Amino acid sequence: MAATRRTTMYSTAGKKLYAVRNPDGSFKDIQTYERAHRADMARTSQAETAGAARKVAKKKAAVKKKSPAKKAPAKKAPAKKAPAKKRPAKKAARRK
Repeated sequence: MAATRRTTMYSTAGKKLYAVRNPDGSFKDIQTYERAHRADMARTSQAETAGAARKVAKKKAAVKKKSPAKKAPAKKAPAKKAPAKKRPAKKAARRK
């Protein structure tokens, strides 16, 4: 089914409307923008469905390709450094 193009117009109250026309030019359906937009958001597009299916297939292929993981030898913890020694405070020179 081909996507029908919507014409935008405004009602006398000032609300935005979407109008779908028949091939002969008469109005087939008129909806408020608010209702039409809400319906569009609830529906999943074909592009989204195809993209999601592609992602799932890609993940399955990646799982199949993976060979059993070999355990790496445990790493040793780095040696702890000794805390830095505090320097004695410098005495301030007195001015006369």
